[in-house]
Amino acid sequence: MRIALVQDHLRVGGTERQTASLARAFAAAGHEVLVVTFRPGGTLAQDMPASVRSVALQPFDLHLDWFAPGLVRTVRAFAPDVVQLMGRMANCHGARLVGALPGTRVVATFRTGKRIPWLYRRALRRAAAVVVNSAEAARRIARDHGVAGAQVHVIRNALAATAAPAIDARGRVRAELSATPDTTVFLCTAMLRPGKGHRRLVRAAAALPRDLPWVLWIAGDGTERGPAESLAHELGLGERVRFLGLRRDTADLYAAADVAVLASDLESLPNFLVEAQWLGLPVAACDVAGVGETFLPGASGLLVPQGDHTALAGAMERLARDPALRGRMAVAAREHARSEFDPDRQNARYLELFAGLRR
Repeated sequence: MRIALVQDHLRVGGTERQTASLARAFAAAGHEVLVVTFRPGGTLAQDMPASVRSVALQPFDLHLDWFAPGLVRTVRAFAPDVVQLMGRMANCHGARLVGALPGTRVVATFRTGKRIPWLYRRALRRAAAVVVNSAEAARRIARDHGVAGAQVHVIRNALAATAAPAIDARGRVRAELSATPDTTVFLCTAMLRPGKGHRRLVRAAAALPRDLPWVLWIAGDGTERGPAESLAHELGLGERVRFLGLRRDTADLYAAADVAVLASDLESLPNFLVEAQWLGLPVAACDVAGVGETFLPGASGLLVPQGDHTALAGAMERLARDPALRGRMAVAAREHARSEFDPDRQNARYLELFAGLRR
């Protein structure tokens, strides 16, 4: 098949990593793949293999996620069998592609907890199929947008980062970041942007007992980093909360940490928790959208009410005080992630969907 994936920019983010992962998998399976981005560059662009053709529509980075000059012309020239739309901005152009490419199957996606604009909703209604990444997203798209039935396909996010941690990662990274062997390390790797709940996570950390040996590592960057760092300083957390910025060694961070934590308000199905469990981290997270489908509450982690930083602190303290519980949950987390988010299985489901749409 000839498959085009459309994405505004290959920045570091959950949907963008899924785009890069799918492109590599489709090409490895012998399909012709084109990745069309609106903006050139992006951290993930450098990881694209030579077997994947990439085209950026803007002649230089205008920092406009919505501007896609020549989109229809570029996709039409590739003559794809299927166009897979990835992300909010790509989906906003979906209805236009449906109208311009009558012989091509255009597949929309719905993997966001945010409100979506009218153009996005129009694409959902006109697409040949819509992929959602959780059962909760399927319920929401039916309730809020009237898209349901055979048009909607639940395909969970596959593990997008399969790199194994370095053999010495745990001791080396903990030494680098001043975590002693008896320190419980909580880790959150997510873009610091509105809706991700980083300030709530800092407040949860502030509610932990000061005599308990713990640290919180927050990896990632974005507009919320400054406010979150200021709050940590105001609450007197000092070296307890470390803001690590963008890191490419996330597998090493997972190996060095003890618990994955997430306090988001807006999610669909967070890749961070999939990756963390894959490498054996139990979870403490707030119950929003598809988060509860990412892990096994009570078995591979603890789920607390949305927005309740006190309850999140209680879950974090429970895991910090009970290494045996963390150990049992780590085993369950690894087994669950490898059963439910296997890349080969999830990527194959996309290809099965595409083949079915062409019949």
